[in-house]
Amino acid sequence: MNAYLSGLRCTLCGALYGIGDARTCTCPADGGNLDAVYDYAAISRDIDPRLIAASPDRSVWHYAPLLPAIPADRTLPTPLASFGWSPLYRAPRLESTLGVRTIWLKDDTRLPSSSFKDRASSMVIARAQELGAPIICAASTGNAASSLVTLCSGTALRMVIFVPQSTPEGKLAQILIHGARVYAVEGSYDDAFELAMQASRAFGWYNRNTGVNAWTREGKKTAAYEICEQLAAGEGEGKRAETPAAFRAPDVVVVPVGDGNIISGLHKGFKDLYALGWTSQVPRFVGVTASLAPALYKAWQSGGERLQTMPSSTIASGISVDLPRDGVMALRAVRETGGIFVEASDEEMLDAMGILARDTGIFVEPASAAACVGLAKARQLGAIAPGDEVVLQMTGSGLKDVRSALAAVAGRIRRIQGRLEEIEN
Repeated sequence: MNAYLSGLRCTLCGALYGIGDARTCTCPADGGNLDAVYDYAAISRDIDPRLIAASPDRSVWHYAPLLPAIPADRTLPTPLASFGWSPLYRAPRLESTLGVRTIWLKDDTRLPSSSFKDRASSMVIARAQELGAPIICAASTGNAASSLVTLCSGTALRMVIFVPQSTPEGKLAQILIHGARVYAVEGSYDDAFELAMQASRAFGWYNRNTGVNAWTREGKKTAAYEICEQLAAGEGEGKRAETPAAFRAPDVVVVPVGDGNIISGLHKGFKDLYALGWTSQVPRFVGVTASLAPALYKAWQSGGERLQTMPSSTIASGISVDLPRDGVMALRAVRETGGIFVEASDEEMLDAMGILARDTGIFVEPASAAACVGLAKARQLGAIAPGDEVVLQMTGSGLKDVRSALAAVAGRIRRIQGRLEEIEN
């Protein structure tokens, strides 16, 4: 356990709890999600950020002073031991098209399971090992589960996964090949989520469910650390920036949002660095939801934090949720930074998959393509200025949902009998 971790605070009532050995991470008083609290003054006093940046360890674990736990044995040759440091790419064609000074793509499709969710699973696994929990369970639309089973490879942990029956085949194959027990639940992701909650309580399994496990946010914040370190190092441009800083935050970050845990995790990471005095700002957030998963966007429009269950039917399985489980923190991430929420239709996400592939070389699933839709809309609305430096968070590979990719390019295959004259014509 990290010595700088001082407790867990309820995101609703503000009550502070010790870490203890509890296997669930919600507030006993009101069921609110919990958020890890650190002694920033002690970290700032004891840790030199330049030493972190100088570390040859290019995994998420070189941020150990800012993380709640590390795996029990990092010497094992497994994805869990060494993953992280996904590429940060410049997107000059998008810059030219949208009239924005600098646009970067943080490509987490390059992580071991081809998904951003590896960041959350890493911290959950480390915590499960601390507790001596033999079984981890999770509800997922695909990416969270595939990341969990991928990073559990080589460990003694067993996995029980609950998915909705609509989960894309690519994600199911990835989950099953790693040896997890999988239950396909009739109904939505939210139905699978509730069953996973019941099962974890009934059988004592360690629960990875997004939002209700505080360590998921702690893992996802590592992307913010990497972004700031890569920008300060000038890594995306192949040269060291003329600055002594170890970390530098961008002006805007655009994030696809379903349950809300990715945007809340990124916000936590940028806030950590700012609280430590290692960066000069926290970026504004643009959260992008699916128009056919309206619960979070409606809460944003209302101006409050009350979230209501609303049926979702979007093709973007990664952000298809009826009730965002980390929605309160997602709303705060946008409001506290002066950002906005925008919606993306299924058609817009399919179009954006093609734009990203052709203009940047990154093949993403619809949920990840939502960030590109949000970038264009935020620029039109004036939420992104011409002089801004913007980072788009890419969250999942297009190979995870090939059916949607084929829908995006429907009609583009030219079927011929195999004669040269047909090509000439």
